[in-house]
Amino acid sequence: MPADDDPLARERSHLAGSRAALRAMREDVESLDIKDVTANWVNAEVLARQIDDRIKALADLSDTPLFFGRLDYLHSPGADRAEGAQGERFYIGRRHVHDHDGDPMVIDWRAPVSQPFYRASKKDPMDVGLRRRFGYTRGDITAYEDEHLSDPAEAAATSKLLQQEIERPRVGPMRDIVATIQPEQDEIVRSGLGGTVCVQGGPGTGKTAVGLHRVAYLLYAHRERLARTGTLVIGPNRSFLHYIEQVLPALGELTVRQATVDDLVAHVEVRGTDEAPAAVLKGDARMAEVLRRAVHSHVTVPSEPVMVVRGSRRWRVPAYEIEEIVRELQDRGIRYGAAREALPQRIAHAVLVQMERSGEAPDDRVQDAVARNPAVKAAVKAIWPPVDPAKLVLRLLTDADFLAAHADGVLSGDEQKTILWAKPVRSVKSARWSAADAVLIDEARDLVERTQSLGHVVLDEAQDLSPMQYRAVGRRCSTGSATVLGDLAQGTTPWATRSWDEALAHLGKPDGVVEELTAGFRVPTDVITYASRLLPHIAPGLTPVASVRENPGFFEVRETSGGDSGAAEVVAACEELLRHEGSTGLIAADARVPVLAQALSAAGIAYLAPGEETTAETRLTLVPASLAKGLEYDYVVLDEPRAVVDGEPDERTGLRRLYVALTRAVSGLIVTHTAPLPTALAG
Repeated sequence: MPADDDPLARERSHLAGSRAALRAMREDVESLDIKDVTANWVNAEVLARQIDDRIKALADLSDTPLFFGRLDYLHSPGADRAEGAQGERFYIGRRHVHDHDGDPMVIDWRAPVSQPFYRASKKDPMDVGLRRRFGYTRGDITAYEDEHLSDPAEAAATSKLLQQEIERPRVGPMRDIVATIQPEQDEIVRSGLGGTVCVQGGPGTGKTAVGLHRVAYLLYAHRERLARTGTLVIGPNRSFLHYIEQVLPALGELTVRQATVDDLVAHVEVRGTDEAPAAVLKGDARMAEVLRRAVHSHVTVPSEPVMVVRGSRRWRVPAYEIEEIVRELQDRGIRYGAAREALPQRIAHAVLVQMERSGEAPDDRVQDAVARNPAVKAAVKAIWPPVDPAKLVLRLLTDADFLAAHADGVLSGDEQKTILWAKPVRSVKSARWSAADAVLIDEARDLVERTQSLGHVVLDEAQDLSPMQYRAVGRRCSTGSATVLGDLAQGTTPWATRSWDEALAHLGKPDGVVEELTAGFRVPTDVITYASRLLPHIAPGLTPVASVRENPGFFEVRETSGGDSGAAEVVAACEELLRHEGSTGLIAADARVPVLAQALSAAGIAYLAPGEETTAETRLTLVPASLAKGLEYDYVVLDEPRAVVDGEPDERTGLRRLYVALTRAVSGLIVTHTAPLPTALAG
């Protein structure tokens, strides 16, 4: 068949032309000569870095489809829709590609003209006559599928290619979902920069991917602003961040920083841990008031005047006038450090007023000189001394009287005893700080000096944060916005949030909009139905996830004999699943991991730790249940559900941990157990 009569051949030709155009765009950037463009080496370095980033963004990933869809408009977007007007055709892909004349060959998925690819329907075709999806094999077009949106005679049907892409086996880190974004997801992705959005989504609803694609969209729509203010993605742990780190680069975005909450508050070395009751109290929002009182307790009312000597003249600022200055600074509610910096200037201004009354004409240089006068500096040090945040928190945790003075009416006596350290500590460096202590220090630092705010922050697995951790994140976007992602049913910390309204209030974004995703694209129907038996016990108000996958997946519960701790049968289940294409995860209670690791090694089965990238040769990951959150595998063996539950401080937290573990599978799940299953799983 001639190429002109073969639609697939024409599309392959357009793909080849688009790849050639992308190479030309990259070569144009690589050939730029900036030797005579910049005035100094600093500008040259900045420009060179920008060019290098642009070259990386224009990389052609051979196994990644350059475009995944096509839109045939009935009329040119934005043009007059007169009868007989000719429509336009656009190929939708991960990044913009143009030919040597500047005409687009591929349109960025974030562009307004691409929006109907995700939202157009038979009910609202959005002026699209045809939507075409492409199927790929290792980067080459192998199939296409057409949807005639403007033809009322053609019945709407589920896209087979879309379903195949959703259910495609995965090996390695998380993929983008740019080709499969659903209308309800697209609305969240394209929501404006000014507002904060909270996404409640059960397992497999794509909330993490939605958050990452929202960052990519915002960087496209508000690039200059966010280039100045910055963006940040916050995840629960390093394994999770490693898992998602390739999504944004695959979309051409290379400048987004990723961190954990612990990274943000790493002002001291964390070497200790808290018992759950102490950690819960340290994470309580009431600690913010205790810290505020403790910081500002250092300010003392002046009892002596300040005497400033300049030349042969002496200028006296009485104590009552200094007290008025101090009260005024306190009433303004500015940071402790900013007020301390303002105090010498206010005292100096009072001296200048006296100078002017005596006939002198001092200027700003005189005021600065007076502010640096030894008598003024000594007064400031006595009235408003510097505060070291870490030393302040150390004193609160080790000095019962100091804590009592500032926690009076906020924490009860028993609560104060709960957070006090049992042994005295000599210095900040020798202290065995916990993760919760580091958050308290971060709060104290912000009371002294304002934390820099970013333009946008994405906070994933947010249900596990304490109120004080929310405050720490909120400080990083106090003048910006946030995308909060999580699932209340997966909260597995003793301080897990009880409602998103409460969480948004602690974040400093009480007006944030809560959106709920309930369509499950990842977890098979049989698996999510089984896991949802736990919802009445862990989150009774949530809507169960409804799987939209056509493939029901593989699901089996196996009772093992108990010999050799059941390890041999667990290993056999892993060997069975490894015969299938894709990745396999063996998830077990943390205490069971060493036993299973030994059994796998004895059987000659290579395995990885969470965060390590799976390969074609090593596709099995041994996952402690405490690290399973946010990860996904094509197939999962879940060992001993009862042990997962018993590994947590209480039954409800244990059931939530089990819910997380049960919902990591994309294609199949085998549950093995010797001990009786938790009662909540009974059918």
